[in-house]
Amino acid sequence: MARRLLVAALAVVMTIMTVMSSAAADTLSWQHVPVPTQIRPQAGLNKAVALGPDRAWAVGADAVGREAPGFPLLLRWDGTAWQRQSLPGAGWQGELLSIAATSPTAVWAVGRDTAGGAHLLRFDGSAWRESRPPPGAVLTEVVAGGGETWLIGSRDGAQLLLRRVGNGWQEMPVPPGSVYGLHIKAADDVWAAGDTVSGAVVSHWDGQAWQQTIVNAFPRSALGSVLAVSPTEVWAGGTEGFVGGPVGRPIPPLLVRWDGQTWSRVTVPANFGSITSLTPSASGELAWVAVANSQKWGPPGSSPPFVPGPDFLAWNGQSFTEYSEPVVPGEGDSRTLRLAPVPGTDTVWSVGRATGPENTFAPRILRFG
Repeated sequence: MARRLLVAALAVVMTIMTVMSSAAADTLSWQHVPVPTQIRPQAGLNKAVALGPDRAWAVGADAVGREAPGFPLLLRWDGTAWQRQSLPGAGWQGELLSIAATSPTAVWAVGRDTAGGAHLLRFDGSAWRESRPPPGAVLTEVVAGGGETWLIGSRDGAQLLLRRVGNGWQEMPVPPGSVYGLHIKAADDVWAAGDTVSGAVVSHWDGQAWQQTIVNAFPRSALGSVLAVSPTEVWAGGTEGFVGGPVGRPIPPLLVRWDGQTWSRVTVPANFGSITSLTPSASGELAWVAVANSQKWGPPGSSPPFVPGPDFLAWNGQSFTEYSEPVVPGEGDSRTLRLAPVPGTDTVWSVGRATGPENTFAPRILRFG
């Protein structure tokens, strides 16, 4: 009898703990994290990378005025706060566009100055140094994964992909059209998101050649982010595009999924906006989708006809849970949302730029978990 009572009591305790854990998970939300006070109001962030709970980097531009050129901006998270980091010898005006890392001693950033010149920087674990960019290359993105580091850019107006090999950069074949995002699982397993004149495309590199698939043939469709979970599960996001209509017409988001046989469109709870980032969970499954400028149709007859939509979508394997970014006093909504997961945890960073006072802009850092 006593044993039965003990088992029953333990079952009650476990049930209570499960309910409490579920309730705690339900109350989690995205939180605003301040930027360093010395950063000017008209700054913006483009991308971030996290290497652990107490180590992350974010890059962008620190502007000096609404129209004046800015300066490259580099921030570092130390587990407690974001701090501005100096870039020795970086006296040029412009911005840092992208950052990625294969390890704490191999962090890469790319930027562009006001004259259009490319800048390539590397952190070796102790200091940042400028590295010579590939000749004639205009760089827009650096991507790391599977022990690989690749650059996206152009040369003389033509698309350019470069892979880090030894101490140099190897020029790689390029799929037709434009490439805006990569997910690298290995040197012979690379996924590319982009577009062609025929619509939005996803391409796969097997180490020998690219195999490209048109996943949405609607005019002006494009994909900018891709996440490969397994050979039978790949996600890609961007915008569907449109035909005609007034200037500034909202554009629907586009999210597609590969099941190993076909690409299918996945419905998201937003009628308009752009899917700007996909990020995995600690186990590699899709965890979050960021939807910039998200809007939904409002009630019939409402003015304006749109209402705000979700900024973030959490995927549980079956459906999405909608999240909105927090209200920041004196600022508007984010214009861009770029996600960066913290390895081995459920924490995710989002960086970008938000609408500031009098139609200016402001840096924005958010965190979930």
